[in-house]
Amino acid sequence: MRRDDLCITVPNFFRCPISLDVMKSPVSLCTGVTYDRTSIQRWLDSGNNTCPATMQVLQSKEFVPNRNLQRLIQIWSDSVARRQHDAELAANSAVLPSHDQVKDLVKQLDNNSFPALTKIVRFARESEENREFLARMDGFLNAVFDFMRNAESDIKLIEQVVHILDLMLSKISERKPLMESNCLSTILVILQRGSSDSQIQSVQLLESLAVDGESKLKIAEKEGLLLELVKSLSKEKDPRLIEASLSCLISIAMPKRVKAKLIQSRTIPELKILLSEPNMTPSIIEKSLKLLETLSSCKEGRVEIWHDTILLQAIVQKVLKASSKATEHAVTILWIVCYLFRDEKALEAVVSGNGMTKILLLIQSNCSPAVRQMSADLLKIFGVNSKPCLSSYDTKTTHIMPF
Repeated sequence: MRRDDLCITVPNFFRCPISLDVMKSPVSLCTGVTYDRTSIQRWLDSGNNTCPATMQVLQSKEFVPNRNLQRLIQIWSDSVARRQHDAELAANSAVLPSHDQVKDLVKQLDNNSFPALTKIVRFARESEENREFLARMDGFLNAVFDFMRNAESDIKLIEQVVHILDLMLSKISERKPLMESNCLSTILVILQRGSSDSQIQSVQLLESLAVDGESKLKIAEKEGLLLELVKSLSKEKDPRLIEASLSCLISIAMPKRVKAKLIQSRTIPELKILLSEPNMTPSIIEKSLKLLETLSSCKEGRVEIWHDTILLQAIVQKVLKASSKATEHAVTILWIVCYLFRDEKALEAVVSGNGMTKILLLIQSNCSPAVRQMSADLLKIFGVNSKPCLSSYDTKTTHIMPF
């Protein structure tokens, strides 16, 4: 197929065997063959009881979403979108504009000119010197802000605005005008409708804006924005977006009001899913535990954590697993809910999840003094509340090794 003079080859396994189109919602039958949900549903609704590809009689007409394939298709689609976007940039900006031409292009922003904006983006991407030229230009940022206020209906325009702001952020010494512009609304639209790359860029921009308590509260109080950030933690999302969203949420989560809003937005259940997944990267695990540790510092967060046995056991499993940072965050959470606030249900969940063995191994490892002290505190509280579990261990032994 050919779009905008760009030849695009679709991998065969992305196509539905029935419609031959790229699958939007891939689902697998009991035969193991994957189809687009709409196509296979139409086939079954027509009275057929066989698998269209194999013609086997179906023992069950139920189907299961193929999340891995859906994720691969999304990554491929985003890649195609990037190539098309780059081709558009090349076509619209074959020659790098001069300084005088850039000044004229900035004036064209008043008319919501997409070609003008793409040329300015290309100019800014070219060099640090060009970005400094734009930063020194009187009225440039105001023109971008005005452009942003009028671009909410066009996702391509919005993505380009965020791109230029991301490029220019290091040149913007005063962030307050940016917060007072339509920036948060623009970022919200991208999180709802943009490509993975533009979503990552917008989340990174958002994190850069969270420089003080006031800006963090503004971000948290922007209707719908926290909810979209939490949705970005879904395990089906691009891992780069998950990691960027975790970093952003960590950066804004310190104020008590923000923590409460994050808990209300069901952040903790999303973190539980990430921590329960076997193939998450160490960095995502570290950041998930760091955010969970932050949320455990408020009562609502602790209550939700210690009433969730599966979550507590997932935290225990990360001790001595992902990295030293992940271990430190995990132990801190356990220390807060089990030792500092001594919730009986949390203690039972940690002990039943092999927490005793993990802490015994950890205390004899080469951990930091802070982790060692928290581990010793946990052993004391386990000893008081779980004597049968401690009876088979001699905490003075030195032969236990962390492996």
